[in-house]
Amino acid sequence: MAISEQDVKRRIDSTKKTSQITTAMQMVSTAKLSQIQRHTVGYQVYAQKVESIVAHLAKSHLMNAGVAGKASSDQAISAADLLIQRPVKKTGYLIITSDRGLVGSYNSSVIKQTNDFMQKHGHTEGDAVILAVGGTGSDFYRNRNHEVAYEYRGVSDVPTFNEIREIVKTVTKMYTEEKFDELYVCYNHFVNRLSNSFQVAKLLPIGGDDLANGDAHEKVTAEYDTEPSPEALLQEILPQYAESLVYGAILDAKTAEHAASSSAMRSASDNASDLIADLELQYNRARQSAITTEITEITGGQAALE
Repeated sequence: MAISEQDVKRRIDSTKKTSQITTAMQMVSTAKLSQIQRHTVGYQVYAQKVESIVAHLAKSHLMNAGVAGKASSDQAISAADLLIQRPVKKTGYLIITSDRGLVGSYNSSVIKQTNDFMQKHGHTEGDAVILAVGGTGSDFYRNRNHEVAYEYRGVSDVPTFNEIREIVKTVTKMYTEEKFDELYVCYNHFVNRLSNSFQVAKLLPIGGDDLANGDAHEKVTAEYDTEPSPEALLQEILPQYAESLVYGAILDAKTAEHAASSSAMRSASDNASDLIADLELQYNRARQSAITTEITEITGGQAALE
């Protein structure tokens, strides 16, 4: 059935309004992306320094010296807790997604590749514990009868370090309470404004061998003196290292989220423009057909009168 001119006109007006919304959302996402990228540059310097210090301690075999005692009353995380390695009965997955949609394939990519990783390592609902940062991941796994032991919604557009510290504190407490025996963090890594890549990294327990073999960004002598004791130094540095890993992952994931949102809204705006062009062509053709019909009728009527 042919669509009337009025219907086409209404569709054009509706699509133009939608295009205005998606264009505005694209501008907002682009502004957020620029803001978080400026923030990330400064943080990366800090993260590299913390990683460098911890790697140097591993090279000096201070990891093997042990960490005496527990954390002080004002210490959020005990270094001894972070080094505990035990037989793996349950594996925790800290999955970072967004709280909302309109981000293209951002969320589905994280969830799909996390599931592939779990399947590859033989982890099922019974031996996998989900820790969700972001409502999309939490809702997905709850609806599929996975054990979601922890969820955090409402991460800021540009997350602060103190905000993430509470997440690390809760996750570490669950680890010491043996809710799970190892923890992986799964998220989308920001590559550029048009693409991102899935990343998975082992967060707990912290392994000295992995650090010793890693790139410490600087080359120094493995043997050096410490003040205060190696144990006290590890007590301060290891919690900061764990915090930096989680904060870096969430910061990276948020950057990828803003980029995905900006790209999705740009595609929506482009599609709306193409649709408007097609509808306007359809409208003009309908108008031309109506005018031609009217002229034909007038000419025919005039001929009949003569």
